[in-house]
Amino acid sequence: MVAARMAAAVLATWATLILLLLAPLPLPEHWRYYIYSPASVGLWLLTMLVAPVVVCTVKWPWISTGGR
Repeated sequence: MVAARMAAAVLATWATLILLLLAPLPLPEHWRYYIYSPASVGLWLLTMLVAPVVVCTVKWPWISTGGR
């Protein structure tokens, strides 16, 4: 069960980050260059690697005990 809760935490984190990446799509076309610059996409990719570790560390009591 620990692995399932950890996988759920990682997948929820990734889903949130993907939604945040797609959130600026309704903005005007000329803004997208600044929002989706190589630096911001690189930081987003780094966040995709680091954020699940942070979430699993913070939520470890829930992951290990299941909220009991």
